[in-house]
This record gives sequence, C-alpha cells and structure tokens, in this order.
Amino acid sequence: MFNYFRKELDWGGRKLVLETGKIARQADGAVLVSYGETIVLCTAVGVKSAKPGQDFFPLTVNYQEKAFAAGKIPGGFFKREGRPSEAEVLKSRLIDRPIRPLFPEGFRNEVQIVATVLSHDMENDPDIVSMIGCSAALTISGIPFFGPIAAARVGYKDGEYILNPTFAQQETSVLELVVAGTVEGVLMVESEAQELPEDVMLGAVSFGHASFQPVIQAIIELAEHAAKDPWQLTEKSAEELALKARVDALGRSSIGEAYQERVKQARYEKVGAAKKAVVAALNAEGLDGDKAKGLLHDLEADVVRNAILDTGMRIDGRDTRTVRPIMAEVGILPRAHGSSLFTRGETQAFCVATLGTGQDEQVIDALEGEYREHFMLHYNFPPYSVGEAGRMGSPGRREVGHGKLAWRAIHPLLPAKDVFPYTLRVVSEITESNGSSSMATVCGSSLALMDAGVPLKRPVAGIAMGLIKEDKGFAVLSDILGDEDHLGDMDFKVAGTEVGVTSLQMDIKITSITFDIMRIALDQAKDGRLHILGEMSKALTGARGDVSGTAPRITVINVPKEKIREVIGTGGKVIREIVEATKCKIDINDDGTIKIAATDIAQAQQAIDWIRGIVAEPEIGVIYTGKVVKTADFGAFVNFLGSKDGLVHISELQQGRVAKTTDVVNQGDSVKVKVIGFDDRGKVKLSMRVVNQETGADITEEVGARPPRPEREERGGDRGGDRERGRGPRREYRGDRDNGPSEGSDQPG
Repeated sequence: MFNYFRKELDWGGRKLVLETGKIARQADGAVLVSYGETIVLCTAVGVKSAKPGQDFFPLTVNYQEKAFAAGKIPGGFFKREGRPSEAEVLKSRLIDRPIRPLFPEGFRNEVQIVATVLSHDMENDPDIVSMIGCSAALTISGIPFFGPIAAARVGYKDGEYILNPTFAQQETSVLELVVAGTVEGVLMVESEAQELPEDVMLGAVSFGHASFQPVIQAIIELAEHAAKDPWQLTEKSAEELALKARVDALGRSSIGEAYQERVKQARYEKVGAAKKAVVAALNAEGLDGDKAKGLLHDLEADVVRNAILDTGMRIDGRDTRTVRPIMAEVGILPRAHGSSLFTRGETQAFCVATLGTGQDEQVIDALEGEYREHFMLHYNFPPYSVGEAGRMGSPGRREVGHGKLAWRAIHPLLPAKDVFPYTLRVVSEITESNGSSSMATVCGSSLALMDAGVPLKRPVAGIAMGLIKEDKGFAVLSDILGDEDHLGDMDFKVAGTEVGVTSLQMDIKITSITFDIMRIALDQAKDGRLHILGEMSKALTGARGDVSGTAPRITVINVPKEKIREVIGTGGKVIREIVEATKCKIDINDDGTIKIAATDIAQAQQAIDWIRGIVAEPEIGVIYTGKVVKTADFGAFVNFLGSKDGLVHISELQQGRVAKTTDVVNQGDSVKVKVIGFDDRGKVKLSMRVVNQETGADITEEVGARPPRPEREERGGDRGGDRERGRGPRREYRGDRDNGPSEGSDQPG
C-alpha cells in the first residue's frame, strides 16, 4: 500500500491542497498541488553520485504547460507540445532561483525538477503553485535541501496589498510582485510596478513573506508524514582539508596582488597566472593540482570579499556607492527608427528601436487564451562581449530572462495604444559586459525608444546592487562588476524613473537576508538610479517631437461599424485594391477603427481619402470627382465616393441637346459631378451640366436649373389596344433603370 498523505489549508481565500504518495511514486519526491482548480504535478529526482571531475551543480528545472489543462488542442502542424514557450522558460527560471542557493556547498549530484500544469482554472497563475509544489517535492525526496521555501504573488490597489490576485485583479493592480523565501528570510523577488515608492515595494515583499509562512508549515507537516530518509553527505577528509590549507598558503598573496589590477582583461590574466602557479606548485609537491580548482575559487571569493569589508574599496578602486563613468549617445544608426549606445564602465548595450504596425504584433497562444503583444524587447549576449569565442545559437534561458526583466522596467512607461498606435520592438546587443548588462539594456532601450519618437512618460534607468555579508559585517555595493556578482551574496536589480520603481528583481545566494539590508539596498539604488538618469539626460531628456522620418506614419480614422464590410469588399477585393494602389499597410478592427501606415504622407492621404469616400454618404448640392464606369443611350453611370454609383442623365451631360452619350463622355473618363437628388429607390441623380469640368466650380446660377420633368399620364386604353393589335406594350424609359433614358428626356420615346 502506498504512503498517501494529503494536507490542505485556506490561503488567500482559496483552498491550497498538497498530496503525495498517489502519483509518480518512482520519483524521489512527487507532490500534486492544487489551488482553486489549478493543479500542478511537481517531481524531484536526484542522482546518488556525482560524475567524476564534476565542478558545478547540475540542477535542471523544467516547467511545462499541457494544452489539455485549459481544454485546448495545441496549434501548429504536429498538434502536440514542443519546445518551451517564452513563458515556460521564464517560469522555469522563477522556480530555479530561490531553490538553487539551498543545496549544500560542494554538492555536485545531478538534480532534475519537473513541474507539469495539469489543470488551469483561468484565475490562479500556475507559477506560484509550481514553486510551492517543487519545494515540497524536494523536501520529501531525501535529496539534501535546506528548505522548504514558499512563494506568493502580491498586488497593490488603493493602498492595500492583495495576496495572490486573480488574473482579473491583476488587470487593475499597480503592482505585480512575486516573492519567495524561507522561514528566516527572502530569497527571490520579481516584479513590475507603476512607478511605486521604495517603501511600498519593500512593504509588498514583507507582506508576501509573512503571507506564505503557513504554506511552509504545511510543507513541513507533509514531510513529517511522507519524507524519505535523507541522503548521507560525505564529510571532508583530512586530505581535503590539508589541500585546502596548502592552496591558501600558496595562493592568497599572489591572488590578492592580482586583484589589485583595475583593468578587467589584465586582471583576468594575472589571476589566471596566479592560479596556474598554485596548481604547478601543488603538482611539484606530489599533490593533485586538478582537485584544487574549486578551492581556488573559494580562495578568490575570500580574498575579494574580505578586502571590500576591511578597506571599503572595491576591485576597480571605487567605494561602495560610486557608479562607474557613463556615456550615452543616440541617433547612432541613420536608417533605424531609433538607436542608442549606452556605456557604463566596461558594460555596453547597443539598443535599436523599430516601429511597426498592428500586423507586426506578436501573437501568443497561452493557456489563458490567444492574445497579441505590441511591445517586444529582445536581449542578445554574444560571446565577444566578454572577449571569448563561443557558439552562436538561439536565445538561451539567460537571454530570455534578462530581456523580460528589461521589458518589465520599460513597459509601465509606454503610451497607451490608442494614443500611440505602433508596435514596438527593441533589440539590445550587448557589445561589452562586466556587470549588469540587463540594467544597461534598460537605460539603452529607454534612450532608443525616445530617439524613435515614442512618447515615454519619463526616461527609465536601472542599476544592479550587490552584497558582501560575513560574520564581521556586510557591505552593499552599487553598480556591481561581474566579479562582484559572481563572488558576492546578492544580485539586486532596481529599475525606475525619478518618480518611483518600475521593476525590482532580487536573487540571494545565501540562505536569506534581512529587511534592513533590503532597505539599505533600495535607498542606495535610488541614489544610483537618479545619478544615471542625470547622465542619460545629457544625450536626450525626453522623446523627440515626432517619429523618425524612416518610420511609418500611422493615421487612425474611425468609420461606422456597418461600413466595415464596404471597406473590405467581397473577399477583401476593395481593401486589397487600396493597399496595392497606395502601398500602405492598413489594419481594420471590428469596432470601426482603421489604422493607415505609410512612410509617404501623400500615399497615406490617398488611402485615407479613398476609405472616407467609401464610407461617406452623398450629399445633395456637393460636387465630387468620379469616373465613368458605363455609358448607355440615356446617360452615363459615374462611380464616386469609392463604391458609390450615380446616373448622369443624357440631359445633364452638358448644355444643349445631346444626341449621343458618347459624344460627351466615354467609359474611363474622369468627370466632376454634382448630386442633384435621389430617385424613389434612393439611387443618386448626378449632373455634369452645372459643374465647370476644368475648375470644378458650381455654375448652376449661370446655366440655370432645368425645370422638373412632368410625369407621364397613364395610357391604359391605348396600351391595351396595342396588345390587341399584337404590337406589344409600349416601353417606358425611366431614369433609374439601365434600359434607356429617363422620363421627360430630350430623346424621343
């Protein structure tokens, strides 16, 4: 009989249920988590022994959404789930970040975490459910893990925090923040905010941390009933301890001296040479120098961290609060719609903004349903940016995650679509990197968008903060270098404007940090952010007054909903003709909104006039330009106002008697006509006679209006006589028919 156990609690007004022992029993740990009607299966499996020579921790987290969870069949040709979507990649990273620091130091066994969304109720986001489930699966698996952790989503509206807001509540919230941590403290924060103050952001983190404590207790109770025996960790042998001491003795002085070099590449060469010297000395002494690689890394960290705490000076000679020199330029590329080059120390982002139309929007097929995204930010990190030769391929998890972080920072400042109806794409090419290329992307993207004429509410800047924390004290570092990120305890990124925070991301590499440290980091980050905004303003203080000359100009017009069919035409014939003739891009919405995009203003105006002509109603007394589409004995049919047709009776073609229609006009001629009335069926009556065909002027007063034609009298008896004599009925000529001239015509009946 399997060891089934179920734990449930009321959390945030909904029932949270943890179950184990029923599904996926061959995994080291498996927990089925439900919140509302969102259900996720989370599993953890670890390999009992590490691969020989393994010098890193091979942890893999895979979050996957099954289409059946929302009652859908996958799109595409194969009709099955394929490569992870961007959302799945981001949520995999979200789960990975808070659990990775909680494995033992030196643990090198492969661990795989899988979170599979089985049901989605369209109210509760599966990411929080997955983080809780993966923590529970690890906790009961026996794999060495210093958890459990829990997570919560926090919203903010009308001065009140909201725990785990539904999708509907998130639409009106000015904050979306995900926080994860242990009983002791916070390990991870991810957020997007509408320029909120630092104290509101810190309050949200505190609120979320306090709110998920009951969940941690539920996981502990689950583990008390269902946990497997913990793995035995091997203690360091006397030989390993002796090797560590020898590495310290041989390398501390030389590595410390190498870190006195302030130029990155030169420093790397000196540190590398010092390490090689230590390995060579160990080999000469008969020790295994290859086993010293991890110990040398630990020695590096110890040297750098203690130097900062002892002297207050950092690797490149700065104090803890100083931001590296900044240079910002815009308008770098002549044909791009907007471009910028943002350089901060040895980190550089080349950002390019492109403006498109609604046809360029990204269509996203998510579990929640298909939607369109009009703002895209793509981050690329080529190997040359760090002086390396490496494989160039499709974007990895890091690129997707960094791009999304910058996207969150910029997104709250974008103008509404009805105000600025463009699709926006920003590409950030990291051309140099030595710390916080994602925050350089925020700064460069803000400048590139403003250079393209996108009316951002305010410029946005970002800064990365670091932390060195030891028993003897701690130091918060502004604008961290790559080495300080690698060897430090915290990666704390804050982006925003002069008004407030728009994005906050924090990853802790130790078990947790206090809220006092977070408060110091936020205050220090604000000072750094304002300084960076000041440097950016030297290049551009706000959006340019108009979009780039190489960008399409989008004009928005509105037509009655019932007229959309006429604009599109049968099978799209009319709209295709307009597009082909004017070379414009045209988007038509069901609500009657039409967007016309073109780089040539004259072409755009041609399309606008054409569409307005289609939807306009002819007015009596107004003169229009039209085209003769058909001639008949009784007059000419003229197309005007797009698809409107009217009849110019032969008597209205010109002054005096006209013997034949084609003596005056032929099919294809362009003519000017005046609307003089409507017949009893609503058909339009036109006149060329009262319009000067050269100037288009109304000359009715000069030529005089024709008197109305008298109505014919009925000839019932005569007509009957005709029939009796076998001659057939006499034919009536009506002006509103295609079979001859109108009544009262100068033509004989």
